Amino acid sequence: MAWLDRDARRLAMHASPLFSAMDVDALDAILDLATERTIGRGQVIFQRGDAGSSIMAVVRGRVRIGAASPDGREVTLNIISPGEVFGEIALLDGKPRSADATAIEETTLLVLERRHVLPFLAANPDFALRLLAVLCDRLRRTSVAMEDMALLDLPERLARLLLKLADDFGRKAEGGIRIDIRLSQKDIGNLIASSREGTNKQLRQWQAEGVLERQGGYILLRNPATLEELLTPGAALQSN
Repeated sequence: MAWLDRDARRLAMHASPLFSAMDVDALDAILDLATERTIGRGQVIFQRGDAGSSIMAVVRGRVRIGAASPDGREVTLNIISPGEVFGEIALLDGKPRSADATAIEETTLLVLERRHVLPFLAANPDFALRLLAVLCDRLRRTSVAMEDMALLDLPERLARLLLKLADDFGRKAEGGIRIDIRLSQKDIGNLIASSREGTNKQLRQWQAEGVLERQGGYILLRNPATLEELLTPGAALQSN
């Protein structure tokens, strides 16, 4: 993949709430510190326990943040899309990474090293406050995900996930809303702490009922209202 020119980097960074309020000079100062990295689909970016020496911004592609138990069970904590950052916890506290990061499609990252970012934070308190806001939003979303896994049954967890994915990545298509992010049954199961078999069984049932259609690695929601009826009364989908 060709390297991005400065204008393309600026545009990509301005998509992030962390960088969108910066003027051109401040943004250029950050870009001068960043290095570009291209990651192939399925490639590990870092693992839990690795040294946390950088924060990363997604320019293209998507990144899965997750964790695995000693017996091999996996859970997906977040999916990072273009305009979002990750790795901020280890960047701030200097401790090892708290989760794994893997590219779920070919991905371009801008990488900012801790030794460069910390002096910038000290000199730019507004940027530091925005970084804290990003961190708080991440914590809220993770807390909601953990609550769902503990309290909701599989159909409701899966319904909430599909509606959230449709809200974040959906586009109108013939017959419904197409979720424009390619996820395997294992990926979907990891997002809701379910086995591949259980996830596939529920998806097959909804497909037979005309609620959705599977098209390769993509899902077309034909009847989102049926999924909404499964949600606990008063429960609201959490937005990014």
